[in-house]
Amino acid sequence: MDLTTRYLGLRLRNPLVAGAGPLTGALDTIRRLEDYGAGAIVLPSIFEEQIEHEAELLESLIATGADSHPEAVGYFPASVSYDTGPGPYLDLVRRATEAVRIPIIASLNGITDHGWVDYARQIEEAGASALELNIYFIPADIEMTGRDVERRYVDILKAVKRTVRIPVAVKLGPYFSATGHMAMQLEQAGADGLVLFNRFYQPDIDLGRLALLSDLALSTAAEIRLPLLWIGVLAGRLKASLAASTGVESADEIVKYLLAGADVVMTTSALLRHGVEYMKVLREGLESWLAMREIETLDSLRGRMSQRNVMDPTAFERANYIKILQGLR
Repeated sequence: MDLTTRYLGLRLRNPLVAGAGPLTGALDTIRRLEDYGAGAIVLPSIFEEQIEHEAELLESLIATGADSHPEAVGYFPASVSYDTGPGPYLDLVRRATEAVRIPIIASLNGITDHGWVDYARQIEEAGASALELNIYFIPADIEMTGRDVERRYVDILKAVKRTVRIPVAVKLGPYFSATGHMAMQLEQAGADGLVLFNRFYQPDIDLGRLALLSDLALSTAAEIRLPLLWIGVLAGRLKASLAASTGVESADEIVKYLLAGADVVMTTSALLRHGVEYMKVLREGLESWLAMREIETLDSLRGRMSQRNVMDPTAFERANYIKILQGLR
């Protein structure tokens, strides 16, 4: 059985990718994920705010005491040539790429097209196979237009693509007014792949303490339908790779995403819930499903249930919405 697939131009031994999260930040866990069958690993995100904080701290240290003696300025290197990025993350990239044979994908989380662009170059130099841009941007400014939001995504991508030569994927949320057109814009701007979708962590309210709660709720299989819809719509219409994310709890979700047209399937919550050894369970579950149906390659499966290939493409459109509601009556 051949599970090999291609993602961002990289050859993966299978379509299972450990998504960015706390578990992928430790070298021992990274090795174990490879042993349990992961096809690739996305490291935890490095945040734009972290990079900016390090830069501000350095500038503060350089400025402190600089006026106390004319020679003090010569004690410090020029800030433009000094590495202000968080060194531990670059070290993680280096050690991870040396420790395993599967692709290591770094992750940058930010909302502007400056500050972290130069750091993308340093990540490439550290040996990352690819880069995932996690643009976690919530347009809380009510005067910001949808076009402004889309332009920010495109500008960030273009700035990074001008800086690096490794493949770049964009992880985006589902709340664009025209998700398909946004995907096309990103591909035209140079995106090698799209990760669908980013989960925005909304706050809740503690009624007892009258305080906002900022807790993390792991995804469940019930959340698969929205990314499944858009992967099914986009598959075969874009040249960019499609990565499915959210709601992967079992091999069933992996198969569904592949049938819709995903090139790879990412999971984070299931690994946090069950442990890194669960990667083996997912891989064996996929193999078992394929073997029972005598399917030898993923290419013969992938996209079979995309909008372009199903007998009733209206299942992806408004007509199906109407049919469902009429069925309830």
